[in-house]
Amino acid sequence: MTEPLWTASGIARATGGVAAGDFDVHGVDIDSRGLAVGDLFVALAGARDGHDFVEQAMVNGAAGALVSRPINAPHVLVPDSFKGLEALGVAARDRSSALRCAVTGSVGKTSVTQAVAAGLTLAGRSHTSIKSFNNHIGVPLTLARMPLATQRAVFEIGMNHADEITPLVRMVQPQAVAITTVGPVHLENFPDGEAGVARAKAEIFDGLAPGGTAVLNGDNPWFGFLKARAGAAGGRVLAFGSDEDCAARLTGFEVMGGRARVSCLLHGQPLVFDLQQTGLHWGLNSLCALLMLEAMDVDRGAALAALRDFEPLAGRGAETRLVLEGGAATLIDESYNANPLSMNAALRTLGARAVNGRRLAILTDMLELGPDSLAMHAALAQPLEAAEVDQVFLAGPQMKSLWDALPATRRGGYAEAAADLAPQVIDALAPGDVVMVKGSNGSRAGLIAAALVQRFRAGGGV
Repeated sequence: MTEPLWTASGIARATGGVAAGDFDVHGVDIDSRGLAVGDLFVALAGARDGHDFVEQAMVNGAAGALVSRPINAPHVLVPDSFKGLEALGVAARDRSSALRCAVTGSVGKTSVTQAVAAGLTLAGRSHTSIKSFNNHIGVPLTLARMPLATQRAVFEIGMNHADEITPLVRMVQPQAVAITTVGPVHLENFPDGEAGVARAKAEIFDGLAPGGTAVLNGDNPWFGFLKARAGAAGGRVLAFGSDEDCAARLTGFEVMGGRARVSCLLHGQPLVFDLQQTGLHWGLNSLCALLMLEAMDVDRGAALAALRDFEPLAGRGAETRLVLEGGAATLIDESYNANPLSMNAALRTLGARAVNGRRLAILTDMLELGPDSLAMHAALAQPLEAAEVDQVFLAGPQMKSLWDALPATRRGGYAEAAADLAPQVIDALAPGDVVMVKGSNGSRAGLIAAALVQRFRAGGGV
């Protein structure tokens, strides 16, 4: 029998609660619908009170619940179930000898986190967050799920406002941290723009263990600021980028079909390795992951093997062959999220792609950009031209400013909503085309990518 993750008495000790019933759990979840048999259900209050779903959680196989009011089922009673979850996470950290690292950044943090996780898996017993569990609930939940025998763990930490990263990274207390990059994201929440974003990202150093490692993007304009902040926190800085002073210096990135080859100097020694990623930004992403794995005492061979086999995540550059009458097209799905930094990177990647037909860009609104949002959308006309994109399809009120800035020859179609744009893209697609879909989650770019896959992947072309 597998050792339990937590016992009822262990949960009570960790949270200061009172156990009712003797039970063991093998996982922790906050969603009564998706939990596994034997999980602990944490009843959080929110838009909907988790206590209203305890009965359903038990029907679905929960072994017990963490609650803030008594229930007629095995449970641990605490004054505040959210504070109880935080305490459970801290207890999981304190009882473990695992090396821990944390990743943040304006773009690329989920992909880099999962690439690091792939390397940790090859190196031994590892633990990581699932999906993008990077907020005030996701981080303590990921900690609470960490088994006692874990040797290495990686955590993703995100933010929308200042003072959000500090409490989370202090909860994790990592031995290594990475900031993938700093750019114009969530600007509506930062009156001083990117400077505020940089300060918020620098909060990652607030929880860095003494003498820990900070992996930073040497090509980012905020590198000097971040390096100083890391140094003030007692961190050892390792940089990745194109500068000769970088510990991991990118010297080449070559796309070959559905793969890429990265050339670099790692601590001054030449190194070449392959990726299943074709986005140009993966040159730097891979170097960031390599330095993080090095800081986590992962063998170089295991790190390179993990990067070689790491597949693009859904909505973050995954490619799909679309079968049309008379041939095939290629979908590059970048629909998970977007900001000016990631949009420019995606367009550079599209421009570098060899095509037999046309390059099509399907873009939806970038959100949370503040008062300069319309200008930032219109400014995408230049990278679209530089990438030699043939046709541009746009959805959303913010993207209307880009539509107005485009020459008529590049305008493919416009709609107020993503769902209304999808039929226009389907009608326009032709064999040989490479089509990239990108936009913010809230502007529903994923609907367009899904519509293309549904229509064409199974050969249901027009």
